Amino acid sequence: MIKLFKYLKPYILQIIILIGLTYVQVMASLRLPDYMANIINKGIIAKDLDFIWATGLKMLGVTALSAICAVINGYLASKIGSGFSKTVRRDVFSKVESFSLAEFNKFSTASLITRSTNDIQQIQMVLIMAMRVVLAAPIMGIGAVQKAYTIAPSMTWIMAIAVGVLTTLIIFLFVFAVPKFELMQKLIDKLNLFTRQNLTGIRVIRAFNRQKYEAENFDELNKQLSKVHLFVNRVLGMMQPVMMFVFNMTTILIVWVGAHLIEENNLYIGDMMAFMQYAMQVIMSFLMISIIFIIVPRASVSIRRISEVLDTKLSILDPKNPKKLKEKAKGLVEFKNVTFKYPDADVPVLYNISFTAKPGETTAIIGGTGSGKSTVVNLIPRFFDVTSGQLLVDGINVKDMKQKDLRKRIGYIPQKGVLFSGTIESNIKYGNPQATDEEMEKAARISQSIEFISKLEEKYNYPIAQGGTNVSGGQKQRLSIARAMLINPDIYIFDDSFSALDFKTSSKLYRDLRKETKDATVIIVAQRIGMTINADQVVVLDEGRIVGVGKHKDLLKTCKVYREIALSQLSQKEIEENG
Repeated sequence: MIKLFKYLKPYILQIIILIGLTYVQVMASLRLPDYMANIINKGIIAKDLDFIWATGLKMLGVTALSAICAVINGYLASKIGSGFSKTVRRDVFSKVESFSLAEFNKFSTASLITRSTNDIQQIQMVLIMAMRVVLAAPIMGIGAVQKAYTIAPSMTWIMAIAVGVLTTLIIFLFVFAVPKFELMQKLIDKLNLFTRQNLTGIRVIRAFNRQKYEAENFDELNKQLSKVHLFVNRVLGMMQPVMMFVFNMTTILIVWVGAHLIEENNLYIGDMMAFMQYAMQVIMSFLMISIIFIIVPRASVSIRRISEVLDTKLSILDPKNPKKLKEKAKGLVEFKNVTFKYPDADVPVLYNISFTAKPGETTAIIGGTGSGKSTVVNLIPRFFDVTSGQLLVDGINVKDMKQKDLRKRIGYIPQKGVLFSGTIESNIKYGNPQATDEEMEKAARISQSIEFISKLEEKYNYPIAQGGTNVSGGQKQRLSIARAMLINPDIYIFDDSFSALDFKTSSKLYRDLRKETKDATVIIVAQRIGMTINADQVVVLDEGRIVGVGKHKDLLKTCKVYREIALSQLSQKEIEENG
């Protein structure tokens, strides 16, 4: 939590100026009741018009000074609050960008979105309120009490009663409303998660006619959030009428007691009016403090949630003394007795994985569902770190390399093609913005993307919607392959990246890829035997263990698991022809 205060350091001078101006503003406000008392006591009663004008002009000057200070304070508070939230938001985003998949599993995507937006907004609001209200309230309250006591010490008990009632009200609000704030933020997280999930899966929901079911679930969650909001707002809504009641009762009591003192010649009318103004200022000070007592606990929840993100220790870090790959490195990948277990998991998902993927060769990884194929390739770019064993790239342990240096040599194509809002051109050039149009067209041609791009009126300027929702799954995969090819990496990782393509397109794409990547290391996670037939090496996984390594023909004879996969996809005749 303390870590967040460092973001205020650049604004120390502005905060000091704001404190000074706040003091001037409050002291100016405290002078006004005195001037009013003098006008009544020395001007109106004595019928001294010159004194009334002179004092009135002083009041106008003090009011103008107070107003100018208030405007500057508002500007400085807004600037500090906005700058603070901008910097925090930037650092939260940067921290999330540096998360490994292990950290992403700790926080849900919906929660990270809420923390980056709603929670930071809550902190910004409290910070601005604190600078505009908290600084002024104590000065005004103490100054008003002192002034009131000087004018009419016999009536200060009235303010004591009013302050006691207000303190009781603040405690009541604190006890009943504050615990609901954390629940409110959690429900907002859930609502964001549910909304995001439904928007992403809208096709499935419609396909299974579950709109009503999802609407009912959303309505239930929405009702829970509304119920909490209503409770908090009702409790807070009590504050204004109670405050006004205390305000009005205090005024009546001051007039009633003051009238008796005036009748006894123990108090001037102007002093009674000034005392009334000071009493109102005391009450307003407590009102402002009560607002802070209400919003600070809610902000403290947000501060804790933001701090959780900023204080999260990264599981994957760059080494202090990183080793650099040689410029002439070719992309040799070696797994040496690699075992991997997900964080907080009881058992490993990979056991003693050992194989070598050589430059100029294609290594295919195949196995049943849940055998650990994707996990193996996710270890290469250090999305996760191995639990034991070694993973080497060109003879250097990936843990001894900078993540940036490692990943710039890898072209990673996930199974689910991920596109960003923009155009086809911006997506293909995502990893290499300096690439020429000729290089982009070459990558599109090899990835077979040119087939559908050429049919579009805008060609490479065709707009891509957020998440690539206006292109098909196969088109996403082909554009993802083109994007990886444009960076010309030493290592290509295809994580089942041909699953959405028909056999003809995938065969054509695979053939062109082999020509283009003949000097690179190519690792393919495959579901279909057709992708492994021509591979230089096939690694067969079963329940996280390697059960076979070799060429297609040899594995058909020596590996039972591989043969079972082949028989599930090809006829005996096709196997014999390819074997």
